[in-house]
Amino acid sequence: MRQANAAFGREPREPHRDAVLKPESKIWVPRASHGFITRSVPYILYDRQVWRRDHSARGYSGRARAISHRHLWHESFGMKLSIPQFIDGIRAGDRAVLGRAITLVESNRAEHQKLAQELLLALMPETGRAHRVGITGVPGVGKSTFIEAVGMKLTEQGHRVAVLAVDPTSKRSGGSILGDKTRMNALANNPAAFIRPSPSSGTLGGVGRKTRETMFICEAAGFDVILVETVGVGQSETTVVEMVDFFLVLMLAGAGDELQGIKRGVLEMADMLVINKADGDNVDRATQAQADFAHALHFMRPPSPNWSPPVLTCSALHEIGLEAVWDEVGRHRGLMTESGEAATRRSRQLLDWMWSMVDERLAATLRENPSVREIVESVEADVLADRTTPTLGAVRLLTEFGVVS
Repeated sequence: MRQANAAFGREPREPHRDAVLKPESKIWVPRASHGFITRSVPYILYDRQVWRRDHSARGYSGRARAISHRHLWHESFGMKLSIPQFIDGIRAGDRAVLGRAITLVESNRAEHQKLAQELLLALMPETGRAHRVGITGVPGVGKSTFIEAVGMKLTEQGHRVAVLAVDPTSKRSGGSILGDKTRMNALANNPAAFIRPSPSSGTLGGVGRKTRETMFICEAAGFDVILVETVGVGQSETTVVEMVDFFLVLMLAGAGDELQGIKRGVLEMADMLVINKADGDNVDRATQAQADFAHALHFMRPPSPNWSPPVLTCSALHEIGLEAVWDEVGRHRGLMTESGEAATRRSRQLLDWMWSMVDERLAATLRENPSVREIVESVEADVLADRTTPTLGAVRLLTEFGVVS
């Protein structure tokens, strides 16, 4: 509090006894940032939290509320970082700067996107050295438990692990629970690990729209293992393959028809299947499921001519079989590097990334086009009333946009 008042040019003073200080969200501010608060900004620091002052109150006796995370980006707050400051902080492994950089690339604001691309371009030479592993599985398979157990073992071996956990976004409210960090408490408190939960934002592939950019930033910060946890299994989940080096699918045994629990498209692209929760009375069922999946994979084309996807069992909760799982991940990396497939895959992913951004930007531009917006309600009404087909409705919108004659 003393530092905050000093920043306002006032003598230290405690809040009035009637002050209401109930934060809407806890925003912890690094001590180094205290000096950024200036006389002209109506914010105070109390108990290392950022508060917005109520101009209608006298002193600190009125109501105050914690500012939201997005307010940290407001230029008037005086805490905006320059690109060189971002780069220095990321290279130094500053978690606060790393988090803010990821928030920058996730932002949809045009000015933030321009800064984000400038930042990514500057960091490009320091990216590409991490091992990127995508992890998916049916709901309830124990993805978070598995990732935490593997992550803890990797940090014990000297690795720095970044976990990008993507939560499903509600199409109705646009909200997301973002609870993965709370489910990985031990890893979240590990100084050699970094967990970033992000909403899927309705992305078809089950991974956040900015997951690729986030991976680049984490690699530039020195993390040598990137684990991408996706929202669940389905054919749309295959988008994760376009951004990782290894695609691991977790499965359950004894939960009904195992072969119906996973889509064929996912099986065909899996670099490894792992039957989790192989412990206690479930060991025999897990062993049987292992044999069933191994048999099923024989009838499918492997993702690489130099690799046959293995099927293993493990218990993430009891940390059984995790070393064997990661040994296979490492063996795959060695074989792909030796054959040159790893470099080819990365190059193809960069081009896929570029074209996915072209598709996304074109769709956004079309929706924002004034001519299209004038007729979109009419076209939607015609489709709903069966006066036209969805395909013809799309053609009409594209014609108005000028891409179909």
